[in-house]
Parts: sequence; C-alpha cells; structure tokens
Amino acid sequence: MRRWLALLVAATTSLVLIALLVPMALLIRAVAENGAMNRATAAAESVALSVGSPDLALAVEQVSRRVTVFLPDGSTVGAPAPRTDAVRLAATGRSVTAATSGGREVLVSMQSPGGTAVIRVFVPDAELARGVREAWLALLVLGLALVVLGIVLADRLALRVTRPVDGLARVSHRLAGGDLTARAEPGGPPEVRSVALALNHLAGRIDELLVAERESVADLSHRLRTPLTGLRLDAESLRDPEEAARVQARVDALERAVSAVITEARRRSAGRDSCDAAAVVGERVRFWSVLAEDQGREVSVSLPGAPLPVAVGAEELAACVDALLGNVFAHTPEGVSMSVRLVPRPHGAVLAVEDSGPGFDPALLERGTSGGGSTGLGLDIARRTAESAGGGLTVSTPEGGGARVEVVLTAP
Repeated sequence: MRRWLALLVAATTSLVLIALLVPMALLIRAVAENGAMNRATAAAESVALSVGSPDLALAVEQVSRRVTVFLPDGSTVGAPAPRTDAVRLAATGRSVTAATSGGREVLVSMQSPGGTAVIRVFVPDAELARGVREAWLALLVLGLALVVLGIVLADRLALRVTRPVDGLARVSHRLAGGDLTARAEPGGPPEVRSVALALNHLAGRIDELLVAERESVADLSHRLRTPLTGLRLDAESLRDPEEAARVQARVDALERAVSAVITEARRRSAGRDSCDAAAVVGERVRFWSVLAEDQGREVSVSLPGAPLPVAVGAEELAACVDALLGNVFAHTPEGVSMSVRLVPRPHGAVLAVEDSGPGFDPALLERGTSGGGSTGLGLDIARRTAESAGGGLTVSTPEGGGARVEVVLTAP
C-alpha cells in the first residue's frame, strides 16, 4: 500500500510539475531570445544615428557586435556580409529580422541624403540561448526535488495508515490462531481506529461466548452423568444375567457417546493454552494409582524432574491421560502391569503409556473400533489432543507383547 501511494503521489506531482515547468521553460527561452534581439536592435539604432556622418566607421567599431552598414551607393561599412533578400527588403524602408546561418540578423533601415541605408546586426545562436540551459537545469533539479519531497511526505503519511493496518492484521492472525488475549492498539486515521476498536470488541465478545460455552459444557457433563449412573445401577440390579449384560452394554455405549460429545465440545471451546506436562501427568497417575493398587497392578512412572511446558491446556492433557489410563484398566485383566513415561524432546515431549495386556490390532485403530474389545474412544481423544497442538499419536506393540501408545506434544 505504501508503494502504491508513493507511485500515485509521484505520478500526480510529475503531471503538475510538467504542466507548470514546461511553459516556464519555454517562457525562459523566449525571454532570452527577446533580450538578445532587443540588445541587437538597440546597437543597430545607435549606429543608425551616425549614418551620413564621417563618424560612421568609428560608431561601427565601438559596437561590440558584428555590424554591417549597407550604404545606398552599394558600398558597406563594418563586417562583410552578403546582401540577402532580407537586406533588400529592409532597403525599402522596413526594419526586419531574419533567420540566417548560425543565428539571426537584425536589419534596421535609415534614411540618408543619398537614399536608404540598412544597418545589419548579427545575433549568434549562443547569445540567443545564453543562460537558457542553466535555467532549464535548475528547473529540472527543482522538479526532481519536489517529486522526491512529495514521495517522502506521501510515504510518511502512508506509514501512519499502513502501520495500524499491519497491526490489525497481526492481531487478527493471532485471534485466528487461538490467542484470544490479542488486542489491537487503536491508532492512525479515525477510520482505522474505529476498525481497531471493533476488532477488540469482537475479540472480547468471542472470549465471552467461549467462556459461556465452556460453562455450558461443564453443566451438560454434570447433568448427563447423574442419569447415566442411575441407569448403570438399574442395569446391575436386574436378576437376569443376560439381560443385565445387554442393558449394561447399552449403558456403556451411551456413556461412551456422551463422553465423546462432551470431549469434542470441550476441545472446540477451549482456547489454545499451555501447561506443565510433568505436573499434570504426575497428578493423574497418582489419581489412578489408587485403583491400580486395588487391582494389584504394578505401575512404573518416569517423569522429568523439571517443569516441561507443552502447547496443551491442563484440562485437555488431563483428559488425554485419563483416556489412555482408562483404556488400560477397562481392557486389560486385573494384575496386568503398566508404565507411564514422559520424555522431554527438543521441541516438546512424548507421553508413552504401555501395558503388558493382550494388545490390539493397529489396522483397526479407527474411531469406534480397535482390537482387544476397546471402542477406540480413548485413543481418539488422545489423538485429537495431540493434533490440536501440532503433535500426533502412534501405537505399537512392544517386543514382549502388550500395547504402547505414544502421544507427541509440542512446546508452546
């Protein structure tokens, strides 16, 4: 935008200067020519006063110009010059000027006792254009200086417009990237300031809507967990084992679907945040360790001793760890050992959850299906958590059997 404004000002300034300076240059040349011709005419008239007197030759010599006097008897006084048609025309009593080789000639007729004498003064081209080139060069320099000054002023004025606009673009990109704390600094022309205020208002409104959505999701979670728990208790109270198992499976499917909806809503409504992965993973492992002790599971934990920031919110990362550990408890027999490792990487970290259970078929790892009787929901939650921060998820089978899930987390 700055470039286009500078080009626009340069074009308009150039047109204005051309419209002004070209006539001025022509006027300067005309003034120089008229001055030279007037001086030549004055010299011819001063010589004409001596025509018919003995002092004519002295008067011609005193004029510092090429002066020729054509007398009525056909003789000449002064610098030799041919009798041209212009001289013959002047001999009829008319004073004229004519172009000749190398300049112009001024012809003044003067009546004498013997007839009409013609005084010729030659004006060379150099005298006609004396000072014209210097004046034109000065006008050219002045024009260029004015164009450059106009471009500089236009660039300064454009900068006052483009700098706030660039700031608005950066803030909009930050908002699009999930940084809802980004705000524009109003500045520049009134129109740009109004846009900045509108963008700040929009960002604040988006933040308010996301907060309301997170509160709605949390309320939805609490509202749905209670009836699901009641259904599960009703299913367990059925006397027919087959009927109880069938209803329990339906309740499990419903709970998984509700959990998927709530998790997806939380993921969409949560802003891009960061947390200490070591602290979050350690806290969730301690929470699940109580159940592991009741089931006789050996839990191996490896966490870094220093804080390890990752580009995932604490709630999202906790949900990811819960989903992975919940899969282990739900789809491996009691007593199966498990390990949780959080390994720092140059640009993030890797969370690895491994168990020695029956494992799964990696070819079936899609949403809603996996090996070992799992629904795949826990892996889907972990995958979405990693991908939301620019990472990814991989599954594999260790050499001794079982299953290993690695979640790659990027640094903020």
